[in-house]
Amino acid sequence: MAPSTCFLLLSLLFLSSSTSGVQNHEEGFISITISDKGLDFAKDILIDQAVDSITLSQLPEIEKTVQVPLVGKAKVVLSEITINDIQVNSSSVNTGETGIALVVSGATANLSLKWRYSVSSWLVPIGISDSGTATARVNDLQVGLTVNLTNQGGTLKLLLLDSGCHVRDLSIKLHGGAAWLYQVLVDAFAGSIASAVEEAVSDQINEGISTLDVLLQSLPKTFPIDETAALNVSFVSNPKLSDSAIELEINGLFTERNEILAPQGYHRGSDISVSRGDPLPKMITISLHENVFKSGSLVYFSADTLKWSVDELPDQNLLNTAEWRFLIPQLYKQYPNDDMNLDIFVSSPPDIQVTDKDVGVQISIDIILNVLEAGEVVPVACISVDFSASCTAEIIGNNLAGWLKLRKFSTYLKWSKIGKLHLNLIQSVTSAVLKTVLIPYLNSQLVRGIPLPILNDFALENARILYAPPWITVSSDVSFLGHYYHKHLPAYVS
Repeated sequence: MAPSTCFLLLSLLFLSSSTSGVQNHEEGFISITISDKGLDFAKDILIDQAVDSITLSQLPEIEKTVQVPLVGKAKVVLSEITINDIQVNSSSVNTGETGIALVVSGATANLSLKWRYSVSSWLVPIGISDSGTATARVNDLQVGLTVNLTNQGGTLKLLLLDSGCHVRDLSIKLHGGAAWLYQVLVDAFAGSIASAVEEAVSDQINEGISTLDVLLQSLPKTFPIDETAALNVSFVSNPKLSDSAIELEINGLFTERNEILAPQGYHRGSDISVSRGDPLPKMITISLHENVFKSGSLVYFSADTLKWSVDELPDQNLLNTAEWRFLIPQLYKQYPNDDMNLDIFVSSPPDIQVTDKDVGVQISIDIILNVLEAGEVVPVACISVDFSASCTAEIIGNNLAGWLKLRKFSTYLKWSKIGKLHLNLIQSVTSAVLKTVLIPYLNSQLVRGIPLPILNDFALENARILYAPPWITVSSDVSFLGHYYHKHLPAYVS
């Protein structure tokens, strides 16, 4: 069975709590909860894909020698036994103490086959033979399996606890052939055909689970964001099972690309508390703790990437000393009609907190005014700025993106080589830099978003965002974009 993405999704949905083995007590800062609606969705995809993988498969050839009254000993062979289609009438998925049980009942299947026989007896010494076709119909196919999924060192181990397939009723329709052949097929071959169908389905289940287990073990523990940071997506505990939902936790913290583990020193704090009174429940809920964003802030700050050089402004005249000759005479006197640029440095890791209506951001920066004189960059003043902004989260594709809006800022002159600068001048420069340069640039980066743990070939649909400090919760349905078979390692995002 070629393992499709739906099986990988199934593995993340069909989870069970395990009481065996050593428990991992590391905290997870991204929580994924799958509702019973999500389980039903995964179940339907699984069944569709399983039917596709079994359809048009051929069963082994069946050969028997039977004694036919008044005819003699007949050697009958059934070949090219093909499952043409399977129709599933009823299915269910149920949670239990030891795992998740998937049951298909009342399914039907249509088969086609070829037959041939040869008869030899003392009455007919020269022998007779014939061949033709037939169809068979399985009228009540029952399939069941129970799986368990546990955490093994940050990856997933899939266990098939039990599986079975049973054909309760099978009918055969013969096209041509002698009158006695029909009864022979019913009496001698119906059970063998049913057994072949049961074995084929069971083999497909075992093969699919085995292949999927290998893929799950290959799931990456980190997902690269860019050249600086990666997201730790290792699982931190065994899945939690309840009557109506399944929850799993991943580490979720940012880490440097060359690091194996995420930054330490974070504590998750309170558990998620989100209203469950929504009349239209979603398939999946993904909750991100504010420490996810704080860890990203720390990683990028530590990597010394939160700095920018500005040599263009909407009002380009501001980057020439001539524009400042009346406001800062000393600057123009020392550097007449020289071009300027700005160096912006984030001076400490930005502080990020989830509120009940948005995400609050506190950022401290230093803005250094440089004069470009004779090919040299001459720093002449430094303005320190503390500003706060609100970030509104939104879903773009399968990413959690955001949009910053400046709330307020305060400034002071850190040092100056061109005399004392007036407060209103500092405020004017700062406001222009924040509103026309820094905030637009940060928004251009934030719109790229943080990848949510959604597998390839699946997409969030009709997502909504809830703020439940210190968590951001994304509740969404999921759509399946099509067939995708894993010839490469599975990925988390498109």
